Amino acid sequence: MAKIAVMGYGTIGSGVVEALSMNQKSIQAKTEEEVSVKYVLDLRDFPGDPIQEKIVHDYQVIAQDPEISVVVETMGGVEPANTFAMAMLKAGKSVVTSNKALVAEYGAELMETARENSCNFFFEASVGGGIPIIRPLYTCLTPDVVTEIAGILNGTTNYILTEMSQKGVSFEEALKEAQALGYAERDPSADVEGHDACRKIAILSSVAMGRKVVFTDIHTEGITHVTTEDFAYAKELGMSIKLLGISKMADGAMESIVAPFLIRADHPLYSVQDVFNAVMVTGNVVDQLMFFGRGAGKLPTAAAVVADVIEAVKLKDVSEALPWSKEVLTPDDYRSYESRFMVRLPESMDEKLYQELFRPQKVLKGIVAGELAVITESMTEAQYLEAAKKAGNVIGSTRLY
Repeated sequence: MAKIAVMGYGTIGSGVVEALSMNQKSIQAKTEEEVSVKYVLDLRDFPGDPIQEKIVHDYQVIAQDPEISVVVETMGGVEPANTFAMAMLKAGKSVVTSNKALVAEYGAELMETARENSCNFFFEASVGGGIPIIRPLYTCLTPDVVTEIAGILNGTTNYILTEMSQKGVSFEEALKEAQALGYAERDPSADVEGHDACRKIAILSSVAMGRKVVFTDIHTEGITHVTTEDFAYAKELGMSIKLLGISKMADGAMESIVAPFLIRADHPLYSVQDVFNAVMVTGNVVDQLMFFGRGAGKLPTAAAVVADVIEAVKLKDVSEALPWSKEVLTPDDYRSYESRFMVRLPESMDEKLYQELFRPQKVLKGIVAGELAVITESMTEAQYLEAAKKAGNVIGSTRLY
């Protein structure tokens, strides 16, 4: 029998316990032994809940129990999650987590500790909820050099942008609806400012490149400035607007950005709606692959956690070498990246001036009262910023993907 512990009995932790019970026979067939939850670590007690008999309040109880082989961390946040996870790994226990903040901050260090102690650190659920993406990156795609990862990595922002696109509501109205449905937190800043997606693209980039990509080094913009007027132009162009996390790799260098992008209707990411997530991976051998599904939620995320638990049980006393070193890979300065931009300008702007500054390939008039929009030729971010500064009265801009 494989005995495991779960640290954190919130939404995901309780989902893990539920999934292990729900599919006990199927899991046993895959691991060739019964998987049983011995402890659940939480600050709270749960009187009347059958889980209460397994509740402990001191993580050392788990760390010091030789019967525990796998520990699931679903507490969230960086601390005390990192301290607890490190203690488990140093005790030779594999750790499975859904905690993107922990993985983005200390993934490389936790991986190294796992290797040193002949155990494993798995984090499939940290990026795409129930979408399998981490393991395919370092197993199925090993013959490839990954050249690009681009994804819709946050269900909350995708829901908000879908509502704005389909119903014509404002950002504020769509956010209130997302909060009412439980998709957005009372403080939604981690989602709507792009920080959640940033951590996820940092993790994916680190796995793909084998070096630590620090999420704070990635240029990040959220969706709070996206308006119904932007969607009016998108509709005219036959496009939609999505918050994307993108990393492009070439010759050991990397470009990485999180921002809203206009996406054409024939692109696979265009049709990803509501709270769904999708990740596109481009390799120099396999070309393009797309991973799609629910990027969050109790049971979808629990499914990915339990899949890692099964793998950890099967790999008892064997460390699976995921190539992620502590060597830092810093993305190039985002101002060197090239894009085309949709730039919204006052209708009264002198045509000669905007033609000179933005060299538009297309001009859109009559879509929004009092303004026009131009689609620029490809230019660097630095060139765009300089042109916008000279224009002096840019209403807004969105990159094209």
